[in-house]
Amino acid sequence: MDREKQHTKDCKSEVGRGCSFCNCGDEPEAKLCDGCFKLHETPWLEEYPDNIPTDIVEVRFKNTRRSFYQNSAGLELKRGDIVAVEASPGHDIGIISLTGDLVARQMRRTGFNPFNGEFKKVYRKAKPYDIEKWQEAIAMEHETMIASRQIASDMGLNMKIGDVEYQGDKIKAIFYYIADERVDFRELIKVFAERFHIRIEMKQIG
Repeated sequence: MDREKQHTKDCKSEVGRGCSFCNCGDEPEAKLCDGCFKLHETPWLEEYPDNIPTDIVEVRFKNTRRSFYQNSAGLELKRGDIVAVEASPGHDIGIISLTGDLVARQMRRTGFNPFNGEFKKVYRKAKPYDIEKWQEAIAMEHETMIASRQIASDMGLNMKIGDVEYQGDKIKAIFYYIADERVDFRELIKVFAERFHIRIEMKQIG
């Protein structure tokens, strides 16, 4: 009974990424939680064999952000696997959302051109130290968002920071912002970099 209570206490859902973190054992773990994230996908071809061999997989990150990656190492990957993928710079952590024939269909549906440049790569299945650093990055997001809103307000910028997403290795973060007009945030990026000691990417939403 005590062990069951401890398990519940040390497990935390991360709704934005559709997984739960468990720190009950010797090493941290992350597990898929279906239906707990935006734009849930239905793997309706999962029970059928792949007709088009492909080494491309779809990986999802926080909320609606997704991208396609090449499984160049020939890893045995399935939907729900947590993986470390190539980023610029460093690496990010995401969850495999589609494999096989569905990836090609998803590319066509979203208008993605698979021949437009090289794919970034899947490095490995996430190890415990990847999961631990990923948890640390996620824990920093809310505080960073609040601080960044205050900084933007103090600088008199007509914008609002709607969300912050840290890269899995904690060396970069995406600041999602809302603005009714064009904003010159070059000085803001410098202030953010000095304050948070990370690489900054600004992405408009809405």
